[in-house]
This record gives sequence, C-alpha cells and structure tokens, in this order.
Amino acid sequence: MWLVILLLLSIVFIIVATTKLKLHPFLVLLITAFGYGVFCGKMSLADVVKSVNSGFGGTIGYIGIVILAGSVIGTFLEKSGGAFKLAESTLKLVGQKNVPLAMSIIGYIVSISVFCDSGFVILAALGKGLSRKAKISLATSAVALSLGLYATHTMVPPTPGPIAAAGLLKADLGLVILWGLLVSVIALAAGWLFAVKFASKVYINPEAGAEESDPEELAAQGPSALKSVIPILLPIILIVLRSVGSLESHPFGVGNVAAFISFIGQPVVALLVGVFFALLLPKKLTTEMLSASGWVGQAVVAAATIIIITGCGGAFGKVLQNSGISDVVKGYLGESAGLSIWLPFIIAAALKTAQGSSTVAIITTAGIVGPLLGALGLGAPTARALAVVAIGAGSMVVSHANDSYFWVVIGLSKMSVKDGYKLQTLGTLVEGGAAAIALWIISLIVL
Repeated sequence: MWLVILLLLSIVFIIVATTKLKLHPFLVLLITAFGYGVFCGKMSLADVVKSVNSGFGGTIGYIGIVILAGSVIGTFLEKSGGAFKLAESTLKLVGQKNVPLAMSIIGYIVSISVFCDSGFVILAALGKGLSRKAKISLATSAVALSLGLYATHTMVPPTPGPIAAAGLLKADLGLVILWGLLVSVIALAAGWLFAVKFASKVYINPEAGAEESDPEELAAQGPSALKSVIPILLPIILIVLRSVGSLESHPFGVGNVAAFISFIGQPVVALLVGVFFALLLPKKLTTEMLSASGWVGQAVVAAATIIIITGCGGAFGKVLQNSGISDVVKGYLGESAGLSIWLPFIIAAALKTAQGSSTVAIITTAGIVGPLLGALGLGAPTARALAVVAIGAGSMVVSHANDSYFWVVIGLSKMSVKDGYKLQTLGTLVEGGAAAIALWIISLIVL
C-alpha cells in the first residue's frame, strides 16, 4: 500500500513543482525518481542510482536519434514553405466551400511532423484568408485547424511525444502508428463536427486586421505538395512495413528482402531516410541551413529538451519498475484490459490539465504507466500500442490558460479569453473524449 501512496504523492509533487514552483520538468522528474527510489524501502541507495542511470541511458539510447530526426524533418517542412504548400493542395482537393474540413485535414497532416504551435502560426493566415472568401466566422476555421493539429500531434509518430511514449512503454512503433492513425481520424471527425456545429455560432470577423500577404503567393514559394509530403509519409510507411513483416506469417518471407525491410523500417533508419528527403525541400540547400545556427541547429535545440525530459521519464519508470509496484497494482486491479486502458488516459489528462504541456504529460505518464502495463493487462504488443495512444488522447484534455498553445490559438484568431475557454478548451475535451471512447471500444474488441 505504501508504494501506491508514494506513487500518488509523486504525481502530486510533479504537478505542484511544474505548475506552482515553475521548475523544469527535467529537474522535477529526476528529483521524483531519486525520491521515490529512496523512500520506497525496496532498494538500496546504490540500486537507486543504478536504476536512474540505466533508465535514463536506455531510454535515450533507444529513442534519442528518432526524436532528433523527427525534429529536423519538421523544421525543414516548416521553414521551406512545404507545410503551406500542403495546405494549398488539400484545399484544392476538398474544395473552397469546405473550409472547416480543409483546415482540419491540413492540420492533421502537418502536425505529424510539425509541432502544433508552429503549425498554427504557419497556417493561421491561410485560415483567415479562406474564411474571408467563404464569408464564415474565423472561429470555425481556427478551431477546425487547432483541433486538426492536435489530433496527430498527440497520437501519431513521428511527433516527438508519441515517439517518446512508445520508447518508454517499449511499444512497436508501427503498431502505434496504425492504431494512432485510426483513433486520431475519429478524434479529427469529432473536432471537425465541434467546429462546424458549435464554433460556427461564435462570430469572429475574419476581415479585421487582415494580413497583407496573400496565402496563395506564399504557397507558391514552397516546394511541391508531393515533395513536401514524402518526408512525412515515407518513414511512416517504412516503419509500418517492418511491423507487418514481423508478423508470424512472414508476408515478406525470410530472405534478403525481408532483412532489408526489417533494416530500413527500423525507426531510426526510417526517420533518417525522411531527413534525407527533407533536405531536398529548400529551393537551394546551403551549408548555413546545416550549421549549428541554421535550420538543423534549431531542430537540435528543439529536440534536446524533449530528449532530456524523455530520459528522465525513463529513469523514473525504471525506479518504479525495480520497486516492485507492478505486483502491488496487479493485486488491486487484476488484469481487466477493457477497464485498465482508461488509467493511462486519466493520468495523462490530469497532468495535461494541471501543467499545460501535452508533451510533458505524455512523457511523464509513460514513465509512470510503463512499469504497470503487465499488472493492467496491457503487456501484449497491441495493448502496449493502444496504451501509447491512450496517453496521447489524455494529453489533449484540456488546453486552457496554462497551455502555450491555448494562447497561440486565441491570439492569432482574435478570440477573447472567454471564447477561448468556450471553443479551444471545450473542443479539446470533446476531441480527447471521443478518442478515449474509441480506444475503449477498440480495447474491448481486440484485447
């Protein structure tokens, strides 16, 4: 019982330290890992240090390059204008009259590799321009875009959060992508319906403060849509092919072809292939872009924080694992996977609501839940993948004043804070809730 109480105290400490004391998550997770190990009474001090070191190093060794490569792809897609070109092409596909649907799909695609904050900044001007042409409230297109971005940002690799969670839970990345795509499409549909049925009732004039820049002109400066989408989709396809090839039926055989697919589908190799194609996005690739102060340097800095936090999450998870808490939780909960799939969602939602960052909520929850998967009946490969997606779904709930994304959305959409709570906060609750219900139903069928 003491181990469970200590875990709850640890969660409370993480929330208080990151929200009230404003401490960096890296420091908070590291303190929590040592604190739990020392006070659990199950490990010697030497074992605590060993657990922290092995958890930190093992996690970064498995997932560090993957996160870094994903960050490089996202940065090149953003700065080359490729994200904007994808937006223009999506709009042509669905039609000028279906602006909310177009913005939802655009956000969904772009946020697979670009952080949702950056994605919204890039695409906000397009949303305003289309709202003016379609004569609809800016609130409709803005909410459709923000929720579309959120759907893949939290649940589909190679976004850093889901990649980190997959590493911490030792989940097959291909399975995470497959289940993440399915659940995120359901969440996307819920977000789009919320935008057209609810957000449309709040009128925000898209004409006020309109930008001088023409979205179509901006899109023309970027690479082609096909060239822009390859760095996003190719790594996903390669990773999924590897997972398919690993099935017991061996659909690709057991020879050289299967060995090559297994190699190139390794997440680190697949993402590096994506990086190669991302380097082809600028009109002219310069050494400055590849320098420490250029696009690659900026991507490394952005990835470094996530990698360090992920490593600390792994350290905390290793301490929890070695404390034997899994056996304790198993005694209380049994192995009902249909119910236990809610636990990762609830913990992630609590952490997200309390401290604001979806990525921190994902990584922290994965560190907590990882050692408990067996006790929760979620130890099988499919169950681990669903647990990762459940954590991502929880990390949507909810975006409010302590979330930087909340302020990006309402600031660029000219919403009042009151409208922000009514639209962005409630919208993320609807989207995350729809994802959680979908996951629960899926778990009852496949687990």
